Amino acid sequence: MKKTLLSTLALVALVAFSFAGDKAKDKSAAGPKPGDMAPAFSLTDQNGQTVTSDQLKGKIVVLEWFNNECPYVVKFYKGGQMNDWASTYQGKDVVWLAINSTSGKTVADNKAISTEWKIQRPILSDASGDVGKAYGSKNTPTMYIIDKDGKIAYRGAIDNKSVPESSAIDGATNYVAKALDEMLAGKPVSEPMTKAYGCSVKYAN
Repeated sequence: MKKTLLSTLALVALVAFSFAGDKAKDKSAAGPKPGDMAPAFSLTDQNGQTVTSDQLKGKIVVLEWFNNECPYVVKFYKGGQMNDWASTYQGKDVVWLAINSTSGKTVADNKAISTEWKIQRPILSDASGDVGKAYGSKNTPTMYIIDKDGKIAYRGAIDNKSVPESSAIDGATNYVAKALDEMLAGKPVSEPMTKAYGCSVKYAN
């Protein structure tokens, strides 16, 4: 009886510990939600230039978590869609940045892929993963939109088709474009948070 009671108590303690650990882990990786201030950053792009969040104050900023080895990222570059969207909105005075939090990826790696994929905007190096973890980014690609006040206006997936095939882009609901169009029209974002999908971010630890 005593042995059974001790075993039961040990099991309860283990479950409680595991739950507490998971909860703490989720909390630490949660990152900012829509309406929260966006974490500050200072990162180097593929051309060796430093880009800081302070430089972007007063602008609408799109952050795109990037890993060129992820098929879900390739999905949006294979046919040039991501570059087209970025170019379109940059023409409307929106700043669009890619952030590579993949462990081991260097500025030179980002330079090489920007040339190969014709990416005409900064790919910021976050190989330490500090910025990605501050934002709670778990997938590539995860998308964030920061409003002119420095707050998160949108966080989540690019669209509602969580498959790696480029053919799924046509007919999909583009959450990022929808949110940007609403913001540029002076309207509130109607769907400020969705569930991101893709590859897990390959953090250093």
